[in-house]
Amino acid sequence: QVQFVEFGGGKVQPGGSLRLSCVSSGTAFSFYGTATAWYRQAPGKQRELVAMISSGDTTNYADTVKGRFTISRDNAKAYLTMNSLKPEDTAVYYCNVALDGDNYWGQGTQVTVSS
Repeated sequence: QVQFVEFGGGKVQPGGSLRLSCVSSGTAFSFYGTATAWYRQAPGKQRELVAMISSGDTTNYADTVKGRFTISRDNAKAYLTMNSLKPEDTAVYYCNVALDGDNYWGQGTQVTVSS
């Protein structure tokens, strides 16, 4: 069964940047043509959609991150490039992949924006 792993999180100062990556672990997998999304969950809040890219490469973003975050992919990985980070972006970020009618989640990576 395919599994996904996120990495690239960490602590950064306000205004800083991070790039998160999502990769398949243990199974060869191509992100091309696969609907992929990034979600985040802050303490005490519900998980929310941050960005998504459709199988046809259409992208959509939450209003709170438009102009600052970019979702992209290559054959082996999906990415979330985050610029101009704010303290309110602090959360655990999850990769979500829609595959064969199922949704697959990674284990999450922590992003902390603090001075």
